[in-house]
Amino acid sequence: MTPEDYMRMAIEKCREGVEKGQAPFAAVIVKDGRVIASGHNTVWQDNDPTAHGEMNAIRAACKALATIDLEGSDIYSVGEPCPMCFSACHWAKLRKVYYGITIEDARELGFQELTISNARMKEEGGSPLKVEGPFLREECLEVARLWKSLHGDRTY
Repeated sequence: MTPEDYMRMAIEKCREGVEKGQAPFAAVIVKDGRVIASGHNTVWQDNDPTAHGEMNAIRAACKALATIDLEGSDIYSVGEPCPMCFSACHWAKLRKVYYGITIEDARELGFQELTISNARMKEEGGSPLKVEGPFLREECLEVARLWKSLHGDRTY
């Protein structure tokens, strides 16, 4: 499978979340060419502001592998990880983050994103985490726009 295939899996996981009324964010974690875990945003479902797609995927991957060390794994995220999620990716020792929509895109959709990019967090924090994005941005925007059309009156 290719990075594009994994990102499209994240997009489908995101669509699943959107159809359940959740915000349009999801992620897939891959290690050695194998999908370890995926997760979509469940903030409203769980009444938990930390239940972002990346956080749910990291929790599931750590549980599946019985470790907190995800070294050598990559995460494919529909949206550029927020500072909380980027930090979790760093602490889990993920190798690389691929993201679709940017923080600016998310803000334009009505999300209250902090305007600190992953590139800036990586640089200022000295993280070895590699960052690639926007990656398949238009496809990721499509599912984000679906959320906006269905649930755009929700603030986040």
